Amino acid sequence: MTEVAASDQLLVVIDPVARWTDGESVRIAKDVLSAGATTKVCLPEGPEEFARALARRGSRRPVVVGDDRALLRAVSLLHRQRELAGCGVSLVPVGGVLSLARALGVPVGAVAAARAVLDGVERRLDLLVDESDGVVLGALRIPPVGAGGGMRGAEEVEVGGLGGVGGFGDAEGSGSSGGSAGFGSFGGGASGLGGHAWLRTCQSLVRTLAARPARVASVPGPGPSRLRVEVDGVTLVDLDQPVEAVSVTPGVAGGAEVEVRPVSVGAEASPLRVVGRRVTVSGADFRYRADSVVSGPVRTRTWTVREGGWGLTLPS
Repeated sequence: MTEVAASDQLLVVIDPVARWTDGESVRIAKDVLSAGATTKVCLPEGPEEFARALARRGSRRPVVVGDDRALLRAVSLLHRQRELAGCGVSLVPVGGVLSLARALGVPVGAVAAARAVLDGVERRLDLLVDESDGVVLGALRIPPVGAGGGMRGAEEVEVGGLGGVGGFGDAEGSGSSGGSAGFGSFGGGASGLGGHAWLRTCQSLVRTLAARPARVASVPGPGPSRLRVEVDGVTLVDLDQPVEAVSVTPGVAGGAEVEVRPVSVGAEASPLRVVGRRVTVSGADFRYRADSVVSGPVRTRTWTVREGGWGLTLPS
């Protein structure tokens, strides 16, 4: 656990979807952060600018203003740059997908979250890393079924992809000024977009997708899967035993909790639970949900626990 100094210089990266969906919370968070620390505010237009802002942060501590997908994007980029060990991340949750932020203990109110960034402590947390450099911060699920059904997961990925569109470069400043020249006109409305009609179209599309209800009735749930699940080299379930679901959650004494739910035949089958550091799932093509992102299909994937692999600022 590392104490965070309020005098730190902050790189505040504001996700476009957060600006469009809740511009007022973005403004409040920016004002609180700017009043308590020297800040540089970045409004990336897309994934490339998001990555470039993080790469050029210098000694500034990155603060992400956005939802779970924005946090996952930042951590994934820092992992690929092999900089997670020396660079903690702070989050001000703004947006519609905040279940991961809540589970991690981040306050969801703009003022409380911004105060935690300034006055909180950095805690080292475990994460899962796969062989393709993907990361899992909260939970892994096979099959990738969320509260809204299979199609909802796909929509969340699409909205996350559009989240990289919009915004205008970055601006910087210090102290109470907050350093965001021109930010006031970008408080979430269309007025900051000027004559860029295509940006207004993108904004409308994102709002439509974000507000679209989950189509549960039209999408049947996935059937049983035949998967081999190995934990630390020991086979927990093999291909001859169909399973309903597999979940992997990091953060259990330096390992991950693995739960496999076999298909019940007659009497209800009890779930199998073990803790391990390396989990391999293989079998027929399968998809999986890592935090808010659905990936696949793949035939095999291995996840390894990185104990204390990333740092997140949380209330002290």
